[in-house]
Parts: sequence; C-alpha cells; structure tokens
Amino acid sequence: MLPLFRCFLGMLIGFILAIIIGLILIPVLRKFKFGQTLSVYLEERHASKQGTPTIGGLIFILSTLITIFFMALLNKIELTYSLLIVLLSFIGYALIGFLDDYLIIKRKNNQGLSENQKLFLQLIVAIIFFTLFLLDGNEPLIWIQKLNIGWFYGAFILFVLLASSNAVNITDGLDGLAGGLSFIALITYGVICLYTTWLIGYKDLAVFLFILAGGVLGFLYYNSNPAKIFMGDTGSLALGATLGAVAIVTRHELLLVLIGIVFVIETLSCILQRFYFKRTRKRLFPMAPIHHTFEKKGWAEQEIVKLFWLVAIIASLIAVSFGVFL
Repeated sequence: MLPLFRCFLGMLIGFILAIIIGLILIPVLRKFKFGQTLSVYLEERHASKQGTPTIGGLIFILSTLITIFFMALLNKIELTYSLLIVLLSFIGYALIGFLDDYLIIKRKNNQGLSENQKLFLQLIVAIIFFTLFLLDGNEPLIWIQKLNIGWFYGAFILFVLLASSNAVNITDGLDGLAGGLSFIALITYGVICLYTTWLIGYKDLAVFLFILAGGVLGFLYYNSNPAKIFMGDTGSLALGATLGAVAIVTRHELLLVLIGIVFVIETLSCILQRFYFKRTRKRLFPMAPIHHTFEKKGWAEQEIVKLFWLVAIIASLIAVSFGVFL
C-alpha cells in the first residue's frame, strides 16, 4: 500500500474515532464535574468557560493509540524503533499532563503540579528518550553542516523536548488555538517524514503523525469556539513532546522553530513579560501570553485564532520547502 494512502487512511480512522470518543467522553466528564478552573486573570473575558470539561486531550490520545493498534494488526503500520521512542514521549508527557489536570480538578483551583514537580517529571521522560535515542547509534550532530556539538547535544535534546511541550501548553488559551496549530505542525512534519528516506521506519513515523493529526482534527470539532471541552495539560504536553521528539528523530530540530513559530512567539512573550516585570515592576505587554494581549486590544477570539493559524500555515509551507526540497 502506498505510504501516502496509509497516511490518509490512518488520518481518517483517527478522525472518526476521535469524534466517537468525544461523544462518549464529554458527557462522562460533565457528569463527574471534571470542569476547568479558570485563572482569576481570565474571569473577566472568559467567565462563560468556567466549568467547561477538561482533559480533552484524551480524545486524540485514545483515538491515536487505538488506530495504531488496529493498523498494526492489519500490517498497515510497523512499530519501528524510532516510532516507539516517539510514542514513549507522547504517552509519558500525556501521563504527566493528566496528573496535573487531575490535581487541578480535585483541588478545585488552578494549582496542579508545582513548576518544579512538573519539570522533574518531564526531565525523567526526556532523559529516557535521549538515552534510547543514542542507543540507536545516533551521533550528537545538529544537521546543519553536520555540526558535532558532543556532550552539549544531550542538553540540546532535553531543551527541545521541554521547550516544545511547554510551548504548546502556554499557547492553549483560546478555543481551537493550540489544537489548530498542532494539527498544522503535525501534518508538516508528516510530509517531511515521508521524504526523510535515510531514517529507518520513516514511512511508519509519517503514518503515526497523520493518525494523530486526524485525532486532533476530531478534537477540534468539539474544541472550536465555543469549546465544549478543553485539551488540558494532558493534551498540550503530549502534543508538544511529540513534535519535539519527531524533530529530534528526523534531525530537523531547528526547523521546529519555524514550524512552531506561533508557539515560539507565545513562549517568548511570557519570558519577556516576566523578565521585564522583575526588572521594572511594569508590564511589557498588557497580558501574556501574547494572544491575551490581542484580546485586551479588542480582538475577537475567533479572529486571533484565524490570524495565528494563517501565520502557522505560511511558516509551515516555508519549512516544507527547506525540509524536503532544499
């Protein structure tokens, strides 16, 4: 079966399963009052979202894992070494996010895992991923002029995984924003994987990304404005870690900056805001992340999301040109 057809088949199955899982999961979460607790800073503009079911990342996580299972049974996807270590990051960070979401719901406030606790757990998964990645015979190279950076490559990989997972988490603040951006990034890396012919199992990795993209698309059916469910840290950490892991495995780590340009801008706005406030006791932006600044300026939520999606699409088209043709 042609690789591209397998990708589209997986994407279709992932999408359909996500729709079905959402129909079952959302009423269950409402029944058990697994609702979102909003930050006090967001109550003015987002008061209507208080209590909206969260942990919605389970929709595309479950749809992806079920689809992979059935496609593997039918020999339509092979669980290669590269795919397995990416799945490790996907599931590992999803579990960290789930624990954080569960604590927030249980405590009925916006305090889940502390920053140090979350960072510690993320580091454990990242170190396991790095160890398994090197055991596969990969050299410590950044593939621009094949620059050998030696031991620093370990720190670089940890940074990519932590930064990408938290960047998606930070961006998840408007209906459909993080989900739509993740869908665009997953499809982009899926296309790049199809042309990364030197990587053993590159076709199967591409199929996985399209399956996950299909699940995210199904999730967006419920998450688009007005959202019936939020992905929570369960979904955002899983998506960010997957993008980081795929970038590392395909040796297109630096392209992640371009593919995830909106995630980068959102994260930088938070870093600059915190740094500037500590130095001057004043705010650099009306509110961070930057999408909330657009809200403060009077932009409608849907207009912000569409603008950010458009920026991501343009950046991804440029990234495909570099990753595939150049």
